[in-house]
Order: sequence, then C-alpha cells, then structure tokens
Amino acid sequence: MRRREFVGLIGGAAVAWPLAARAQQTSKPVIGVLSAGIRGAPQQLLYVALRAGLKESGYVEGENVAFEYRYADGRFDRLATFASELVRHEVTALVAFSNASALAAKKATSTIPIIFGIGGDPVALGLVAGLNRPGGNVTGVYFFTQGLEAKRLSLLHEQVPSAKTIAALLNPNYQPSENQLRDLQEASARLGVELVVLRANTDSDFDTAFTTLKQKRPGALLVASSPFFFSRHEQIVALAERHGVPAIYEWSQFVSVGGLMSYGTKLADAYRQVGIYAGRVLKGTKPAELPVLQSTKFELVINLKTAKALRLTIPQSLLIQADEVIE
Repeated sequence: MRRREFVGLIGGAAVAWPLAARAQQTSKPVIGVLSAGIRGAPQQLLYVALRAGLKESGYVEGENVAFEYRYADGRFDRLATFASELVRHEVTALVAFSNASALAAKKATSTIPIIFGIGGDPVALGLVAGLNRPGGNVTGVYFFTQGLEAKRLSLLHEQVPSAKTIAALLNPNYQPSENQLRDLQEASARLGVELVVLRANTDSDFDTAFTTLKQKRPGALLVASSPFFFSRHEQIVALAERHGVPAIYEWSQFVSVGGLMSYGTKLADAYRQVGIYAGRVLKGTKPAELPVLQSTKFELVINLKTAKALRLTIPQSLLIQADEVIE
C-alpha cells in the first residue's frame, strides 16, 4: 500500500470513528425520571435499586442507558411543566414516582411508555384500564401506601399503650387524605384513644401543626403517608425529636434519620421492580402487555437509639415483628 493511501485511510478512520461514536451515543436510550420529591440521599439510595432492576435487563447507566431527572421538591404544581420538558427531550421512556407525577406524565404523552411507582390505586386514579390489562402506554408498580394508616396506628398504640391521645399529621392537598382520616378515626375508636388531627401542606404549616401538638400534648404522633411529607422527612423527624413525641412514619427513610419507627412497603424492592419493567420496555415490550405489579413486601423498622432518647422500652412483641432494628 502506498504511503499516501495509508495516511488517507488512517485519516478517514480518525474522522469516521468519532462520528460513529457520536452516533452510538445519540442512539443510547434515555429514561426520564419524574419525581415529586427532592434530590436527597434517601431518594438516591432508592435510585440505586431502580438501576439494579434495569441491570437485570442488561442496562447500565453511563454505558448503554442515560437518565434525565426532574425533581418537584414537593411542589406538585411543577410536575406538569417537568413532564412536558421530558417529553420535548424525546426520552425513550418515562419513569414516574408518586400519584401526581404519574398523572402529569400521562397527561403529557400518550405515546412514550410510562412506568410508574405509586401508592395510589392506578385504576381509581385513571392511569390504567385494569391491573391485569393496563392498556395504553402506562404500567408500573402499585406499592400500597394507602390503607395502612390503621395498621400504623395500632403499632404506635402497641408501642405507647399509655397514650390516651394520639395526634395524626395529614396533608389535606393529598388526594387520599379523606380516606386516611376516616380510617384513622375508625381505628382510634376501636383502640379507645382520642385523635387530634394536624394538617400541613406547606413548609410554614409545620410550625403551626407542631405548635398545636405542643398545646394538645398527645402521647404519640402518626405521620400519614404523603409524597410531600416524604420530601420533608428530615424536617418532620427533627420537629418530632424537638417536641419529644414518639412517632410512627410511612417509610424506613424516616427512621434512618432518627425517627422512632415506620411501617410500610419496602420501597427499595418496589423501585427495583420499576427498574425491571423499564428494562423490559427498553427491549421492546409494550406497557399494555405488562400487568401492574402489586408490591407485597412490607417492613417494620425500629430505631432503638431514638427509643432510648425518648426513654421508651420497645415491647418484645414489636421487636419480634420488626424487619430491621437500628441500634
């Protein structure tokens, strides 16, 4: 081969290789993640589980799949704008966490596949036609945040049986709040305790709610499920600690930052299942062909350090039930 031809061949390859590399990069699927929460450590730990689920289908972030994240920081009014941004970004699939995020995603597109991870009933919310046959471009994981308030109240009463009054913090802007209140009222009547209802849907509401708590002096506090509360979990736990009130929460992330106890779906498992479905969609399966999964793994988590600070003894009956005890 002549030197000129060889140099020309090498030069051509040098030009073609970057072009091929760029083409390969642009063909990489992109998953848009829409969250009502904040970009914090607990959320990132859950995304580790999401990525683990994707990896089961052979997708690894930075290698053959990319992510675009949008966080609403508890402000649900931002979700519609963020969903539209992700659609304009031409993501390959949308992953939505929280009822409001999933609804915003569905409103934004009827063609891009959507995989949700939500606590509300997806049929009742109008996200899917049915659990077994979702139809359309939406499917995902239903992880039962609703309907567990009565169970949490029972566990809290077991921990603090001397409490004659128990406060419940609810978010009135959260769609299931009326059902939560009804369940708590029925459960408190069965347990023979008085229920004090506190409400908050903005950061400033927490001061008002905990001022009322200080005045009423309940023996314990139940923080009802709410994406907004989850996005402010460190703030709520700090307020409960400041007022010295034993509290039960929805997710283990509250307990990890000092909350006394939690009972709810094992979120990491639910996020992993969302990742598995996202991987199947990227491989070509249509959402309509994937039945909605119902999470069946629940966990009771107890923080012994917090119990000690509150001068509480954890009953043996609760320790036996606990899936995790933080010492």
